[in-house]
Amino acid sequence: MVLCAVMSLTFLDTTIVAVALASVQTSLHAGVAQLQWVIGGYALAFGALMLPFGALGDRFGRRRAMLVGLALFAVGSATAALAHSPAQLIAARVVMGVGAAASEPGTLSIIRQLYTEPGSRARALGVWSAVAALALAVGPVIGGVLVGIGGWPAIFWFNVAASVVVIVVTAIVIPESTDPGVGRIDWGGAALGLIAIGGALFGVIQGEARGYGNPLIVAVFVVAAVGLAVFSVLEAHVPNPMLDLHYLRRPGFSGSLVLAFSVYFSIFAIFFFTALYLQIVEGYSGYRIASVFLPMALAMILTSLATGRWVARIGVGMPIALGSLLAGLGVLGADVGLSGSTHPLVLALSLTVAGLGFGTTVVPVTSIALAVVPQQHSGMAAASTNTARALGVIASVSVLGSYLNAQLTSGLGTKLARLGVPPVFRHVVISAVETGGVPGGSSIAADTKTFGPLVAKVVTAAYGAFHRGLTISLIIAGALIIVSGVLSAVAVRGARTRPDGETSQA
Repeated sequence: MVLCAVMSLTFLDTTIVAVALASVQTSLHAGVAQLQWVIGGYALAFGALMLPFGALGDRFGRRRAMLVGLALFAVGSATAALAHSPAQLIAARVVMGVGAAASEPGTLSIIRQLYTEPGSRARALGVWSAVAALALAVGPVIGGVLVGIGGWPAIFWFNVAASVVVIVVTAIVIPESTDPGVGRIDWGGAALGLIAIGGALFGVIQGEARGYGNPLIVAVFVVAAVGLAVFSVLEAHVPNPMLDLHYLRRPGFSGSLVLAFSVYFSIFAIFFFTALYLQIVEGYSGYRIASVFLPMALAMILTSLATGRWVARIGVGMPIALGSLLAGLGVLGADVGLSGSTHPLVLALSLTVAGLGFGTTVVPVTSIALAVVPQQHSGMAAASTNTARALGVIASVSVLGSYLNAQLTSGLGTKLARLGVPPVFRHVVISAVETGGVPGGSSIAADTKTFGPLVAKVVTAAYGAFHRGLTISLIIAGALIIVSGVLSAVAVRGARTRPDGETSQA
């Protein structure tokens, strides 16, 4: 359970911050692009560094890596809680991501070492997967309560307190373990992966503000593309690659990565954008946000606990297909619940259906990846699925967030022109929307004599632009999880979730 606690901290922080973004936006006057970096900075560091840090832990000690990572995570959390600007918060989140990348990989490695008998190892991995789903599900609920109690800094102080407890227990309970036979660490692959992912993330987010034809943005995309190309060549030739491209030819392995990506892409479309909309447009408090996501969390918990037994009886194909369909329908239904004025019952039912689907699909992902590669490469397989999860978060927040930001700039600007808002005030309105200044209208009415009579129409236009962006984002996310879920179910249908070293060639 201590290993699950280490892992749950890193997974919990992936979603717990989502419900605090509106509060961060208002408190720190952050724009949508900066909110994207608050989420994306953590996911980028976490996903890009997990594989090399896992190898470092194998070589120099997994418990040592966990303790160092947890300490770094705590320091980053404390720094985030004390942040006075978006830049400080983003930097702190990157530090937290580095700490998470150092602490999380060792959990699976130690489980494989402690549980050598196939049956007990399967049960341990099942518990690990269920706790991961639990942490993912309860994040928005816990986050909403903490924001209601102490504002957005309370989330990060919670991380500090939890990290200290887990550090003490880990130091006492978890034995040290190493793998003396681990090969050379693929630092070149790690650096190229970071360049490719980070460049794409920067280009997508900043391209919305600077323009995608801006020379800097074009150059960044070129560097990212070159980095990806060189990464592919390097990984095919180094003796101990960070990602063994050979396994991507196995449908079971590649299917598990596609599933991990699409599930987290869609989950964050729900958590990030729905929470932001409910707080900014509907004025929901932290407590009310927690109550909105509670049915989804309970549904995810129940299905994640039951999925392991279901998979053992009938295999992974049907649970993945059915779970993806339910998740997609729930995501699409959430938009109906948010149309016009929010319909709480429709929204609650939609989120519950989404939770049932996500809970069914989250659990098998890591087990599938482990089942289709040899045991000596299980660390790479587990880290690859976690990296795919992080990429799903990054893509959701950057791509969909940039589209939402476009609706709040170009789309809203056109609407304001039709309303007769003077050009000199349009940028004031758009800036107010982006930084959370719309509620109350105080940031918009820069000149009440000229502009005041239009405030109500301007606020309505701003909210309409936000909702249009939300609608398209949820439609994309819902369609993606349905299509990729069905394709992944077909790809992994031959896989058997056996973490004992015997592998299927699926």
